[in-house]
Amino acid sequence: MPLATVNTMAEEILRLQGVSKHFPIRSFRRFGEVVHAMDDVSFSLGKAEVLALVGESGSGKTTTASVIAQLYPITSGLIRLADPQAPDGFRSVSGKLSRKALLGYRKRVQMIFQDPFGSLNPTHTIEHILSRPYVIHDKVVYRRGEERRKTALKEQLHQLLRSVGLEPPQQYLDKFPHELSGGQRQRVNIARTFSIEPEIVLADEPTSMLDVSIRMSIMNMMLAFQEQKQVSFLYITHDLAGARYMAQRIVVMYAGMIMEIGTSDEVVQRAVHPYTKLLRSAAPAPEEGLKRNRLITQGDIPSLIHPPAGCRFHPRCPYAMAECSRLIPPLKEVEGGHWIRCYL
Repeated sequence: MPLATVNTMAEEILRLQGVSKHFPIRSFRRFGEVVHAMDDVSFSLGKAEVLALVGESGSGKTTTASVIAQLYPITSGLIRLADPQAPDGFRSVSGKLSRKALLGYRKRVQMIFQDPFGSLNPTHTIEHILSRPYVIHDKVVYRRGEERRKTALKEQLHQLLRSVGLEPPQQYLDKFPHELSGGQRQRVNIARTFSIEPEIVLADEPTSMLDVSIRMSIMNMMLAFQEQKQVSFLYITHDLAGARYMAQRIVVMYAGMIMEIGTSDEVVQRAVHPYTKLLRSAAPAPEEGLKRNRLITQGDIPSLIHPPAGCRFHPRCPYAMAECSRLIPPLKEVEGGHWIRCYL
């Protein structure tokens, strides 16, 4: 396991070690070719830590969350989850899990999806949607008797809706997803995620499809949950400023590979990798005025079917050298806890 993946800030709860995910192309003309969605991705997540995963669209951020959530099997590498009963404190969850093991895993690891409408079943009421996690994971707190069980479940749903700012809760339980606004639907998504009290939450751009006016309230609500319940967050975003606001550490991805890892302040204020500098120069900075010094690049994001040899960013990098197109640079430390994948 490379040293770059070790989190020295907190006790670790999740580790990715050299994880790759390749999607085969279902085409006769391209038989045998694959999409390199992830290649050699390694990082760790600490307990009660918010770790941001930043990059452009198509960089592999959502795929990373999906393989952690066991939505896709990985092609190679290891995903390891903290387990006090394991010899070294971690157990592998990389292979195919049994139904019981998968249910236990998803009780610990939950995901907030990007689309607040597409992730809710439009044919079910909010009460039915929010009840399912309690029933599946046997989280209904009640005494004997079916009627008491239903009453206890309804009380838990009311408390859950209040916790995400949907009040009075009885006004929402009988509604369908299409009757709610985008922000309300995302609050329902977050409520469903936290209903079973997970240890790890994978938040896949949870505010990108919401109005600007309510994004901050959703972000603050997630931070409040993280602090109150000591939950670990993998916060996926393309917004470097939002990543700095939410996270203690930032992982920068490009074309399926990690380019830079460090604390939020180091990555944003003292970016080393040219791609991170490009992201930073593209972010709004009103205090610098209209005549800003922007990083000028050429070319487009490379094909993930035939990724370029060497550094994935070298076709667009203004500082590229001959060596950059031959070999993939290793992750190396520039200072304590700050790692980059660059020959410069």
